[in-house]
Amino acid sequence: MRALDPEVSDAVFVTVEWLVPPAPKRRQGGGRRRVPDRVIFRGLMIRLVTGVAWETVEFLLHHEVSDTTLRARRDEWVRAGVFNRLMAQALRAYDKVIGLDTTDVVIDGSHHPAPCGGEGTGIAPGNKGRLAWKWSTAVEAAGIPLGWALDGGNRNDYRMLEPTLDVVTTGPTARAIGTLHLDRGYGYPSLPDRLAGYDISEFNALWRNKPGQGAVALVGFGKRWTVERTHSWLTNYGQLRRNTDRRTEHRHAALCLAIAFLITAKLIDHRNQHYRPIR
Repeated sequence: MRALDPEVSDAVFVTVEWLVPPAPKRRQGGGRRRVPDRVIFRGLMIRLVTGVAWETVEFLLHHEVSDTTLRARRDEWVRAGVFNRLMAQALRAYDKVIGLDTTDVVIDGSHHPAPCGGEGTGIAPGNKGRLAWKWSTAVEAAGIPLGWALDGGNRNDYRMLEPTLDVVTTGPTARAIGTLHLDRGYGYPSLPDRLAGYDISEFNALWRNKPGQGAVALVGFGKRWTVERTHSWLTNYGQLRRNTDRRTEHRHAALCLAIAFLITAKLIDHRNQHYRPIR
């Protein structure tokens, strides 16, 4: 797990530390010492990687911080937009150093258990009545996520297409899409109309029912393997694989943090591969 590599986690924390707002000043002074941001970051990282309960994170941190404080500070960071800005910074850095390749963009959904329910959850088809949540992700040619939309596990991929494209086309690295690749879940007759308002040169979809041909069989994965690989990278994180958060903003924050780790690891690998240290 690259997030546990000190070189990766330290690089992400440097950005987080810069984004976190200053601590509020107490009028009367005194009170308990504020828990350092690094300890909070370590707690969020442990929960993201393992998916364990907050009380377990407190134990693993040797009670340096309480589970209540961890949740409260996470909420402070969410309100301050720390996770959104962290994701934007990571994307800009990747685009500047390596370059985002949007000649081929793939969109697909992935649903995962959400046993505690809450907003943005639903019963996924074939999930035996269990609650789940879902992300719809757009990835570029190398599998780097450009944006996503969140919803319940019962939401159809086709319904999440436009919200996903809205994020991609208005995000920090918004640009034209060469070819958009979609699977059969998006192959409805109204698809061309839905894509008409976006800067997309062409799209490649496996149609559910072509006129005069009946259902078209799914032959191979084509470019879809890039998004499937990205989903595999993300589901390595326990908090995303089986999520117990009850609010959409907390799931979104976890995704932002996971993708920041992913992009940072890619940038470090790129540096190690292309640049030799000066001796």
